[in-house]
Amino acid sequence: MEWHEERHERADERIAQLDDRLWAVATALHERPELSYEEHAAAGRLTRELAADGFEVETGVAGLPTAFVARAGSGRPCVALLLEYDALPGLGHACGHNLIAAAGLGAALAAREVLADSPGSLLAVGCPAEERGGGKVALAEAGVFDDVDAALTIHPGVHSWSWAPLTAQVELKVTFHGRAAHPTGDPEAGIDALAALIQVFGAVSVLRQRLPAGSHVQGIITHGGEATNIVPDRAEGRFGLRALTAAALDRLAEDVGTCAEGVALATGTKVDVERLGRGFAHFRDNPVLSERFTEHLAACGIHATPPVPGVYLGSSDIGDVSVRVPAIHPFVGITAEEYAVHTEEFAAASASPRGRSVMLASAAALARTAIDLRTHPALVSRAWDYFREQERNGR
Repeated sequence: MEWHEERHERADERIAQLDDRLWAVATALHERPELSYEEHAAAGRLTRELAADGFEVETGVAGLPTAFVARAGSGRPCVALLLEYDALPGLGHACGHNLIAAAGLGAALAAREVLADSPGSLLAVGCPAEERGGGKVALAEAGVFDDVDAALTIHPGVHSWSWAPLTAQVELKVTFHGRAAHPTGDPEAGIDALAALIQVFGAVSVLRQRLPAGSHVQGIITHGGEATNIVPDRAEGRFGLRALTAAALDRLAEDVGTCAEGVALATGTKVDVERLGRGFAHFRDNPVLSERFTEHLAACGIHATPPVPGVYLGSSDIGDVSVRVPAIHPFVGITAEEYAVHTEEFAAASASPRGRSVMLASAAALARTAIDLRTHPALVSRAWDYFREQERNGR
């Protein structure tokens, strides 16, 4: 125990030494926000910082120019620290990804120094496009996490929660095909595709009444015709679907497709239902790891609680990592709870003194957790045992 505590103290000391350097990175990203897949300055800054401290850096991973993997050591156990750094259109870092990047960077630099004489490897994985596109999905499919034993990250929030209730998500495109006609000259010749699409919204509203907790459908019309004096022969809508698990999401997608097909049969239209991309898997928390991280975060002065039951804050590509390897994704509050992410107030908080203190505490807790995993094989085994139990139970 004393041996572990000594390593934790060394990590804390290193984080304190890195304070100004990490905050300079966080503020540089905040002052120059870059959108998904365009994070060239952020990726460049982070890879330079990692290379300067001895990490071997590979860029352009998974065919993504702004993705990278920085490695220290070799073999297993292998711990991956996940860095995000994309911003939002018009709002900048209103999701606090500049703090995620800086916290992950600090944890990587501190853990590498402390673990220099320990077996195994440490990765700092640069994950672009969390806000739009899902860079982690591409990284996972490219095999980046195939030999990883634990994936660790944090996310700024309005709560401090030990894990994130994030649902599986996918978007459907529903396209109706009818027949154009003049609405008064020969209305009987027309088949109104838009009217059919509108009927789907009614069917979905009925479906929504019996959806289980965590499931949701939200739709918009993206094409509804060309002119008011032409019966629309094509109408298109998009529906965002969420569910507690990937299996539940598949069932929900089938139900929405059935609604559309039923409307097509009733209206004489034809309909195409298409999944847009693969979507995101649900987040599978690993309590073996998240409880250990929460203990370390408390030692750094921030006390996280379990999430409020029944509250689902969205979806993220971290889900696609968490269904492959044991993972954590806690929320750490940087504002009062009456605020919300993706707002101007949250963007300001991402460059605030509280944001700085949360970033440093998170970096220290991440570094401590990584150290525990690299130096305590039984912890890795317990995390994998729990992970496999979740798989067997379909969670």
